[in-house]
Amino acid sequence: MLGTHRTTGTGTVPAERIPVVVHAPDPISREGALSQLRRHPEIDLRQDEDGGPGTVALLISDALDEPALTRLRRVVRSEGGRAVLVVAALRETELLEVIECGVGAIVWRHEATGHRLVQAVLAAARGDGDLPSDLLGRLISQVGTLHRSAAGRPGGPSSGLGPREVDVLRLVAEGLDTGEIASKLSYSERTVKNVMHGLTTRLRLRNRAHAVAHALREGYI
Repeated sequence: MLGTHRTTGTGTVPAERIPVVVHAPDPISREGALSQLRRHPEIDLRQDEDGGPGTVALLISDALDEPALTRLRRVVRSEGGRAVLVVAALRETELLEVIECGVGAIVWRHEATGHRLVQAVLAAARGDGDLPSDLLGRLISQVGTLHRSAAGRPGGPSSGLGPREVDVLRLVAEGLDTGEIASKLSYSERTVKNVMHGLTTRLRLRNRAHAVAHALREGYI
């Protein structure tokens, strides 16, 4: 379980460290991210070829060009890893594509402190979403526009979300973590995790951010 610690002769360290691979467009950006992450004992830095299931890939890019998007798809879909995107800018047309690609954590480059990077890595490792507040607002606005344009279209598929799933996703969209959602709804954390796992599996969604985008598009939240 993440957050579990053990005591050694040199102090207290996490019992299960998170494997992280850093991809950057230049050596300076890569070394800057590595130096920030090395300070945190919960992070286990790996080489590029060590990616795969259970690994979090931190991808740094000024803009979401085609090579960056291809790498994101490979990390999440082909290798079964998690992804954190650190980007300087993201156009409206790229936002949903990134979320539906399977990226649940996005950090603006100008906010990429060591603490912020680790926060995003931890969220990605848990399968949680971690989006900047302004980006979440843009996501809600964009999906809302898509939903309104599709309103009244005959033959549209139904997402089949139940009331409990909608309640949980609404709080996910507000930025609450598993413990906060459980407290708000008077559920156990296990129940919240089961609800999220059930709906993401049933609807073939990749993570919490993708689930929120789906619920918004279908008009549930």
